[in-house]
Amino acid sequence: MIIDLLRHGEPSGGVRFRGNGCDDPLNEQGWRQMWLAVGESVHWPWDAVLCSPLSRCHDFAEALCARKPTPLRIVQDLREVGFGEWEGRTRDEIRAQRSEQYRAFYTDPVANRPPGAEPLADFRRRVEAVLDSEIRGVPSQRLLVVTHAGVIRAAIGWVLGTPDTELYRLDCDYASMSQIRLDSERGWRVGFTNRRD
Repeated sequence: MIIDLLRHGEPSGGVRFRGNGCDDPLNEQGWRQMWLAVGESVHWPWDAVLCSPLSRCHDFAEALCARKPTPLRIVQDLREVGFGEWEGRTRDEIRAQRSEQYRAFYTDPVANRPPGAEPLADFRRRVEAVLDSEIRGVPSQRLLVVTHAGVIRAAIGWVLGTPDTELYRLDCDYASMSQIRLDSERGWRVGFTNRRD
């Protein structure tokens, strides 16, 4: 099985902490980024598409599957990690108004979550459950998962056995593709990360 993990494109509202409590749609640039990411050729490698319920993922996945009919499934546990009180706020705002919280978060994002944020261990468990059960239950050889940077980092971290504290070291740009593979002999493997063609 091959799983292509596609991060959503640029959302409306600019760069800010946008977790599962902030549901901005893609802006025009975000839509362009997404179509470029999957290509517009007749070649279609995916047997099925899974996506986050948030509009910045779901809207594109729906449009993609309408273009070339492919089974689409919305998976609640593919939504982004929750950022609590930081939802919808920019890095500059948090840095200026809560500088100690901001520094503490980037020093240790496990022990210093934003107030009201989803615990990173809980977030990883729900993403891992999708990988371990729902995806394995899909009778296909190649899946496209349209989701978020946090989900992709958690998936890569799961495959590599990366500690929670190191997840934010992985770059995951808008509309970038990462890939994991399930090898019958060697288990889960990482094919590549953060690819933009």
